[in-house]
Amino acid sequence: MPPIFVTSSGTEIGKTYVSAMLTRELKARAIKPLVSGLDEETFPGSDPAQLLASMGEPVTYENAGLVSRWRFRAALSPDMAAKREGRAIDFDELVAECVSAAKRHDPLVIEGVGGLMVPLDERHTVLDWMTALKAETGLAPLLVVGAYLGTISHTLTSLAVMRAENIAPRAIVVSEKEPGPVPVGETAAAIARFAGRIPVRIAPRGGAVSLADLF
Repeated sequence: MPPIFVTSSGTEIGKTYVSAMLTRELKARAIKPLVSGLDEETFPGSDPAQLLASMGEPVTYENAGLVSRWRFRAALSPDMAAKREGRAIDFDELVAECVSAAKRHDPLVIEGVGGLMVPLDERHTVLDWMTALKAETGLAPLLVVGAYLGTISHTLTSLAVMRAENIAPRAIVVSEKEPGPVPVGETAAAIARFAGRIPVRIAPRGGAVSLADLF
């Protein structure tokens, strides 16, 4: 199975929730190579902590490196967070790290950072990262979007960009963190009208849902 890359239309939408769900369902390994806003104090509620738990690994700050190689304290885009610490992300090294993990683990869930167009350095975005990984591994992208007002436009914009780069998602998952002004079923149906053959699923927080059959 090619590695599953979980990306999104924005930040704080539900990538980690969906990544952890898939990791448990598929009994996969999971990595989130880049993470911002992480230190020992914030670790217990962090994305790496959730991914460690989904794999049955001890949820300790010392184990954060099992999930996230590049960790930054500032809650900013990776390029900005790295710059605050006098560091930089080596894009080729990032891609190589993911390719190596994919060779060691099958299935593998790779969680991106922020939204699809978040910058990683001076020249590369998450989209570039995904494109490079597709060339090396095949890649099975998953687009996670929110259920908030405005998400339809954000979702369809992200979908158009991914299609233009020939990395259309295997599925779109509408992650409902809390009930919004529009019923989530209506939002998912509106997205589905423009998604063509791409399945659209709803993932309510705390609800019973399975995504394993998509892969």
